[in-house]
Amino acid sequence: MSIIKLPESSRQPEAAEATLETARRVLVTEGEALIQMSAFLNESFYEAIELISAAEGRVIITGMGKSGHVGKKIAATMASTGTPAFFVHPAEASHGDMGMIVRGDVVLALSNSGEAKELLDLIEYTRRFAIPLISITSKPMSTLGQRADVTLLLPGCPEACPNGLAPTTSTTMTMAMGDALAITLLERKGFTAKDFKVYHPGGKLGQQLMRVSEIMHKGEGVPVAPESVPVAKAVQIITDKGFGCIALTKEDGTLSGIITDGDIRRQIAQGGLLEKTAAEVMSKTPKTVSPETLVAESMAIMNDLKNTFRKITTLIVVDAENKPVGLLHLHDCLRAGFA
Repeated sequence: MSIIKLPESSRQPEAAEATLETARRVLVTEGEALIQMSAFLNESFYEAIELISAAEGRVIITGMGKSGHVGKKIAATMASTGTPAFFVHPAEASHGDMGMIVRGDVVLALSNSGEAKELLDLIEYTRRFAIPLISITSKPMSTLGQRADVTLLLPGCPEACPNGLAPTTSTTMTMAMGDALAITLLERKGFTAKDFKVYHPGGKLGQQLMRVSEIMHKGEGVPVAPESVPVAKAVQIITDKGFGCIALTKEDGTLSGIITDGDIRRQIAQGGLLEKTAAEVMSKTPKTVSPETLVAESMAIMNDLKNTFRKITTLIVVDAENKPVGLLHLHDCLRAGFA
């Protein structure tokens, strides 16, 4: 393996401290701006939320340059949290993409200066067809600030760039304002983790939100029997189903206990095992989860107990009435990508 050698200057304490000082200054500058922006919020934010909530269509987000990049992120955040949204490039809008915007939509236009010339045609389009226009800008008297129905004003905080030119603080504030809009809309809609899973079926987020009901064994494949069944019959069911356990129920169908391979082995030494009923052998405190339990939580239950004298590799899945409806095995979790 080759080792990359750092330049001599990077190993000098003075150079390292100067580098860290620059980074800290950027973070502090932008952090202070966000705090100031929080205090800067006013009734306009509520009006923007009302406009978006009342819209029958989508939120169309637009912006030029760095604002455009931020706009794409805001659109993605809104779309994934229950507010239909997409990004339209303002220059492309002037060459045909304006047709993507229709009555019922709301336009959210981003421009720190409020004077991006590429936005002019789109602004006029919204005015012509009575499409609500929300702006995010630091210049209330700009073209965008004046023509918008609602203006979300950013405080005039200095850019983190020492020349005051590169959009840094302003883009951070714009992105944070977009997050504030998205999350406020999320809470207003009552958007839940279950809804979130619908929009994130793949990747790590989808995995984190996976429910037991999606991967559990159910129906005829679940080893279940009345607690009155003879142990010999219970052992046969354990063998046939192949999970190393059997869930046992009372007369009303509710869960009363569990017998595992380990329970059988421990009882053999006492003799007369096969003449007993399952109720005499079973463990009366089986670990259970509901179908809506996150698989990650179920894995945590098994992991917490795996080093005890009774290793747990299966969980009985019960409904609200404590009746067995499925079984979750450790191998199911591993196949789903959990470790």
